[in-house]
Amino acid sequence: MNPSSDISTETFAELDSLVREWTYLPDIAETLDIQITKVHRMMDQGEFLEVRRPEDGIRVVPAEFLVNGQPLNALKGTIAVLRDARFTDAEAIRWLFTADESLPGRPVDALRDGRKTEVRRRAQALGW
Repeated sequence: MNPSSDISTETFAELDSLVREWTYLPDIAETLDIQITKVHRMMDQGEFLEVRRPEDGIRVVPAEFLVNGQPLNALKGTIAVLRDARFTDAEAIRWLFTADESLPGRPVDALRDGRKTEVRRRAQALGW
């Protein structure tokens, strides 16, 4: 089960300012040409992070988690490390989209650039 939870309007506004572009589960299903139930399974298996928009309860996923119409390859393992550190989906999204001077840049950008080892090393340190 994924630890997405209802979040406050303020928390969503903060995430929205960091993420800027969200996608919806049916859009992911269409992009990947799969059934929506498979997208739900992908969520449960930690291939994506999601939050529910407080105003309508709709589940949304950062659009940058898809690259060229496919799930960001290094994301699943990174999500596992963040969940091991007891991050909720909202906290993990915040961390992935917040600039880290030691990378430099946002962890999500480093993952998109193929630097998963650096990102996961920092994520593992969060659990200690």
